[in-house]
Amino acid sequence: MEVLKTAWDFFQNEVLGMNWLNWLIAIILNACGLDTSSKIGASVQFFIYDTIKIMVLLGVLILVISYIQSYFPPERTKKILGRFHGIWANIIAALLGTVTPFCSCSSIPLFIGFTSAGLPLGVTFSFLISSPMVDLGSLILLMSIFGWKVAVLYVILGLVIAVIGGTLIEKLHLENQVEEYIRNGHSVDVPQEELYFRDRMKYAWKQVVSTAKKVAPYVLIGVGIGAIIHNWIPEEFIVKTLGSNNPFGVILATIVGIPMYADIFGTIPIAEALLAKGALLGVVLSFMMGVTTLSLPSMIMLRKAVKPKLLAIFIGICSVGIIVVGYFFNAIQYLIV
Repeated sequence: MEVLKTAWDFFQNEVLGMNWLNWLIAIILNACGLDTSSKIGASVQFFIYDTIKIMVLLGVLILVISYIQSYFPPERTKKILGRFHGIWANIIAALLGTVTPFCSCSSIPLFIGFTSAGLPLGVTFSFLISSPMVDLGSLILLMSIFGWKVAVLYVILGLVIAVIGGTLIEKLHLENQVEEYIRNGHSVDVPQEELYFRDRMKYAWKQVVSTAKKVAPYVLIGVGIGAIIHNWIPEEFIVKTLGSNNPFGVILATIVGIPMYADIFGTIPIAEALLAKGALLGVVLSFMMGVTTLSLPSMIMLRKAVKPKLLAIFIGICSVGIIVVGYFFNAIQYLIV
């Protein structure tokens, strides 16, 4: 067991966490005359290290996930979901959401397509919730920062929110709250040609390039914010605002995250810096869930597909779920970290 633990720690710290890269960057910066023990030097080190680490992980993850996703084009996904009924359909939809695009804005067109195709509304919402919140990328990235226990729990609880949220929406019979052009729409079954390994790799590489271009600005902004938090904002302020002394920290973090627009890659450096400064784990994860699931731009896009009542119910269900998950992680933080 000790050997396995040592091997896992090495994988988490040196492969996923790339601690060797942080060490190498510090040596180079010090050799260039920049003191990495100073605030400016530490900020530059944090920025370079986290940017490289996240972009490398981003490229590898998108390549793998896009290759898997090539087996699940929209028409095939629709057929798979159509085979299941009841809560099983919600579970399958939530699981399929983990191999789809990385942000809520990218998931909404698929949600519209599935709804137009006649899939149950609750099933499509389970997909819509899980897709940005718990993609496979989040599992690996969270594992690199918080460890496997936190990462696995985050994904499981995110899937639970997606399944429960979709089931509740289904029970409320809100089909009339979907915009008419979507309810009256229909999709055409397009024959799916068989792809070979080379075709799938070509598709996956195109997704890497395309997604990297879209995500890079948000990663840079996120890393910049993380560097400021990590080296310039006093630890006492973070602890006072988002630590155990503030019982409303989870709610505050969820609300603060909503106006932002980023995906899991952009929020990771901010979350890492907040946790290092003393913010509670549940507060940090609530912030990440709020940003990725309920960002203002994605809600504006979703409003074009659903009426205000359904949009409000969706936001309410997700917000309550995120807040409950946040307080749950706060309660068990010292047992799993």
